[in-house]
Amino acid sequence: MEMPIAAKIPRKEVISNSNKPATIQSKSIVNAAQTTTKELPTTTGAKITASNPHCILVHPKQRGNPILKSIQNCPLEFRDDILPDYVVGRTTCVLYLSLKYHQLNPDYICQRLKELGKMYELRVLLVQVDTPEPHAALKTLTRISLLADLTLMLAWNAEEAGKMIETYKLFEKRPPDWIMERVDANPHQKLVSALTNIKPVNKTDATTLLQNFGSLEKIINASEDRLSQVTGLGPRKAKKLYKTLQEPFLTK
Repeated sequence: MEMPIAAKIPRKEVISNSNKPATIQSKSIVNAAQTTTKELPTTTGAKITASNPHCILVHPKQRGNPILKSIQNCPLEFRDDILPDYVVGRTTCVLYLSLKYHQLNPDYICQRLKELGKMYELRVLLVQVDTPEPHAALKTLTRISLLADLTLMLAWNAEEAGKMIETYKLFEKRPPDWIMERVDANPHQKLVSALTNIKPVNKTDATTLLQNFGSLEKIINASEDRLSQVTGLGPRKAKKLYKTLQEPFLTK
């Protein structure tokens, strides 16, 4: 019997209570991620199935992670023959990373990526932001995600992280239009939506404009000075709105 792909690839033990700060520079981390995309095999799927198709497969090292308490609508199945932390679909996996742990062990995520190779079509890097100054670390992780073909998702607490994993599983077989923005058929809402495409005009501004002028035609014909007199709009927004509305439409 063919051994599952994931079972053939050894996985190094990760010690989660290390207190030694790593000295690897961010440049080295990015180079490692870039190397990962060149050296590893191009397997895009893992031949691993759950006993229950509705289960989220969980690596045993994630046992005890507080985010599991938030996963209440999908059963969990702990499997030691998977490489990612979570498998939420036939071709979808999730790697979980605490930002605090990443700052102590910046080479950890690149090692995980080397082990994972090109397995799974959709690979999610779920980062829990649990540090007061996350910007530098997130910038590095964004670069790694771009180089290693990862979808970077941020959660601000354990409950939110768990719900994200659960949502990926619940939407596993949903069509793309299930999560697409719904187009409102109401003419007024269409006008509001059109006006909010002009930055920095927001929905409140658009609603106020329509209430003051009554129609899009009157808004277009209004002077910049008249637009600036609308409550909440101000000179800066009025200038941008006026300039955009007076620009000629492109014709083919």
